[in-house]
Amino acid sequence: MTNKVAVLGSINVDTTYHVDRFPLPGETISANAKSSAPGGKGANQAVAAARSGATTSFIGAVGNDSEGQYMLEMLKADQINVDHIATNNVQGTGTALITLDANGQNDIMVFGGANQAMTVADLDGFEAVAEELDFLVTQFETPQAVAKEAFKIAKQHDVVTVLNPAPAAAIDPELLQYTDVIAPNETESEVLTGIKVDSEAAMAKTAAYFKEQGVQTTLITLGEKGVYYSVNGTSGIVPAFKVKPVDTTAAGDTFIGGLVSQLNPDFSNVADAIKYAQRASSLTVQGMGAMPSIPTHDQVIAALNEN
Repeated sequence: MTNKVAVLGSINVDTTYHVDRFPLPGETISANAKSSAPGGKGANQAVAAARSGATTSFIGAVGNDSEGQYMLEMLKADQINVDHIATNNVQGTGTALITLDANGQNDIMVFGGANQAMTVADLDGFEAVAEELDFLVTQFETPQAVAKEAFKIAKQHDVVTVLNPAPAAAIDPELLQYTDVIAPNETESEVLTGIKVDSEAAMAKTAAYFKEQGVQTTLITLGEKGVYYSVNGTSGIVPAFKVKPVDTTAAGDTFIGGLVSQLNPDFSNVADAIKYAQRASSLTVQGMGAMPSIPTHDQVIAALNEN
């Protein structure tokens, strides 16, 4: 069965400065190279889902500019339905400035632009999309008010809603009432709950915290330690794949997109779906750039068969 996925989220053009190390406050350093690539957490997640075989639609916004046209073409090249991407005539397309050091670590500054200017009105026509969906995914690079309304519509059609709370921000409690799955990384999890993710007991406590807020399923990505899951009364940690990262940009986004491409809506194959998504993410970090490094389903399966 092919999963039908929609992603509500951000669309950015990423510019990366390649450096030996990060500058200290007030310091000027030279970059070794500069590169640009399509990105944005939402767009990355949609591409990851599409390349892993999901029928994928996107809900978002771009500016009336060359960057926006470029991003629409890039999404269409991956067979993503862009009919519900609005064009903002006032705000420009989102951009991200990434600094990447020699160890593959990065820091990122994001200008939201059209992403942050989205309103509930941009969901016009989404109801028809929701009728066909298995999963709806969103993050925090677009307004929570829009996410809340989209999740509300999705739940009326029994769609599984997945919240990737990144970058971490205070969450509207009502949004959590419409959230089936919350999937932070360990840093975001601690920011949101105040619980340091340093043991499996702490992870279980985190899952209980989110359950009290109305979220039944918690996934916490733990980097090289793997992924913790708490779903349908069971929990565990799926180990990560050990690789040498070149660029960690879009690692988490690839995980989310890969996950919803493979996960059964009843979560019956959650451990296998997590394993697949982690393998996809491990391939992403071995390539440069966000979207260009996201693997296809065939590449992920080939890599899984190597282990």
